[in-house]
Amino acid sequence: MEELKKVAEKFAIEGGIVEIKPLGNGLINDTYKVVTGEGTPDYVLQRINNAIFTDVDLLQSNIEAVTSHIRAKLEAAGEKDIDRKVLKFVPEKDGSKTYVLEDGKYWRVSVFINDADTFEAVNPEYSEYAGEAFGDFEAKLADIDATLGETIPDFHNMELRLRQLAEAVKADMAGRLNAEGSEELKAILADIDANAEDMCLAEQLHCQGKLPKRICHCDTKVNNMMFDKDGSILCVIDLDTVMPSYVFSDFGDFLRTAANPVAEDSPEIDKVDFDMEIFKAFSKGYIRGTKPFLTPLEKSCLPYAACLFPFMQAVRFFADYINGDTYYKIKYPEHNLVRTRNQMKLFHSALAKVPQMAQWIESL
Repeated sequence: MEELKKVAEKFAIEGGIVEIKPLGNGLINDTYKVVTGEGTPDYVLQRINNAIFTDVDLLQSNIEAVTSHIRAKLEAAGEKDIDRKVLKFVPEKDGSKTYVLEDGKYWRVSVFINDADTFEAVNPEYSEYAGEAFGDFEAKLADIDATLGETIPDFHNMELRLRQLAEAVKADMAGRLNAEGSEELKAILADIDANAEDMCLAEQLHCQGKLPKRICHCDTKVNNMMFDKDGSILCVIDLDTVMPSYVFSDFGDFLRTAANPVAEDSPEIDKVDFDMEIFKAFSKGYIRGTKPFLTPLEKSCLPYAACLFPFMQAVRFFADYINGDTYYKIKYPEHNLVRTRNQMKLFHSALAKVPQMAQWIESL
């Protein structure tokens, strides 16, 4: 408590600190609620994981640019209760930065949004909410003047992920590709190779000047939205991954997890299936939210995006398995292989439903 209080007091917060307690269950950053006295706001104190986000200055610069732009949009529209509809970060007491470095750790503080909830439920209703919220988030940022950087460079670059797999195969550091019983691995590799060119469509279109990069959230989960007590959406949260990307990132990444009825590491491969009801609900909300800017080409490629992300994740899991499990945490030796099987099954399930997806998208 005293160490956290010492950090929190470096920021220009109002009121005296009464209590600091853990908040949420995030996997990347350590997060705490800072409770102050009556009549002053409460705050969120968060340690930034600079092992993942190595350029903290760029990270916070992106977030400040995005929240300032959205705040200006809300003010121009005459919105009320704006501090509950966009995150507000607090500067340090002795400067203008919205983060401090203390004992080798980076920290930031934002104003706590009262009387708001997040939800974990993945069903058609909340999927449609998510689609509209993330689509509207992109729409508000479509005309941002600030230049944002990539907080995780090449995060969703399919060509890069395939090059990384090729390097893993060439090195075969764990000797798995030439081990007894490696026929399955070679079959997976052949399956990936057969679909690789088609799955690099985004990079191809971008190189041809047909596909722009937008400012995207890049971590589109249901629980990254805050709801008011009346059920209305307040704002999108967890902005660390906000950066330039293709709209496919926000669309496909949500569906990769939400449209799979089992977890990405479930060994029950027969239960993996691409849920069209989740797809229909999310895309309905997303297209409504992105109506101000989405181009016909971007819209027509949304079924591709739904296939791209399980394929990309399968490639990443498979490369890690071949490398000897050096990146993703595993619970047993074949964990990454199970993940690969799961995601390739989801990819093929989505691929088979592209005509249905295209028909639905066209109808919206």
